[in-house]
Amino acid sequence: MENKLFLVFKVFLLSIVLSFLIKYAAPSLLIPGTDAVALIMVLSPPVIMAIALLWRFQAQRQNS
Repeated sequence: MENKLFLVFKVFLLSIVLSFLIKYAAPSLLIPGTDAVALIMVLSPPVIMAIALLWRFQAQRQNS
């Protein structure tokens, strides 16, 4: 139970830090509002997750 509570706390803390970065640091970045930038921002999280899962799957397959 303690481990799960610590995990929830870490996710909550990371969420708070990320929200403050988005609110206060992101407006100072000069990112143009183009279609290409929007496409990169939308597609990068699923691509990163797919790479991470593929990497984990390959490592798990090698251990078996």
